[in-house]
Parts: sequence; C-alpha cells; structure tokens
Amino acid sequence: MKIRIKGNTIRYRLTKSDVETFCSTGFLSEKIAFASTPFSYELVAKEGISQLEADYTNNIITLYFPKVDTTDWATNDTVGFENVHTTSAGDAISILIEKDFICMDQSLEDQANHYPNPKL
Repeated sequence: MKIRIKGNTIRYRLTKSDVETFCSTGFLSEKIAFASTPFSYELVAKEGISQLEADYTNNIITLYFPKVDTTDWATNDTVGFENVHTTSAGDAISILIEKDFICMDQSLEDQANHYPNPKL
C-alpha cells in the first residue's frame, strides 16, 4: 500500500495482494520508523459507514472504508472509492483509495503485483 499526500488530499494505492488481504481481513497497515517516532498509515474496514472517513491520532493516519464494500472489491472492476470527508474541526479532506495499476512509463519499481493498466 502506497500513500500520497498533497494539501488536504490523501490517496492510498493498493496492489492486488493488498486488495485481497484487505477484503479478507478488513485491515492494512504500513509504517516508517523515523528516529524518534514511527509514522504509520492504515486502512480499516468499518461497519455502519457508507463513505470513506479519515482520522489522525498518535502519528497514525487511519482511513476508514465501508465494510460492505469489501465483499467483492477484490473480484470486481471497481477501480477505487473517493469522498470528501469533513473533520470534527470542520476541515474538508479529499480521500481516494484505489487499485494500483502498472505505470505507463518506464518505472524501476517492481510492478508484477499491480493491476493491468487499461490504457496499455
């Protein structure tokens, strides 16, 4: 799972195995160990919500994903999910969670576990 942040926009990109694991367990997490404090980001399936939600607590970004949408995302053609989430402080955060496609340019990254790019 990769993360991209710019301004009040956050995007997670998931490989095939990430999507399969998430749909079966309802949880994914990544961490980078900075010297003083690790930074983590998570994707959590949550009951009772119909749109993506976001939270940031204890150096962990958590994106909440409607549990109902985990039932067949790994096997269907839905590329991703998006929402503009309003925080308790009234700020709008644009959230996007999507399947990671093979890049159209020459990338040095191993892309064997990525989804086929429909534009190639």
